[in-house]
Amino acid sequence: MTSLMVSMMAFVAGIKDRFETEKGATATEYSLLVGLIALVLVVGVGAFGGALNTWFSNLGTTVSGW
Repeated sequence: MTSLMVSMMAFVAGIKDRFETEKGATATEYSLLVGLIALVLVVGVGAFGGALNTWFSNLGTTVSGW
């Protein structure tokens, strides 16, 4: 009976240790996700920046004509 308890305690300790060591990997994954989102925003602004500038310029001209 005690060897079963020791085995279970070792199993639980191993599982607990595994979950505690995953925290660094999670932080790395989140930082990669944030970097990818920033890259998408930069590419999106670069692609649509000229068209958006023209649209706002035309809007400003229209509003100032009122």
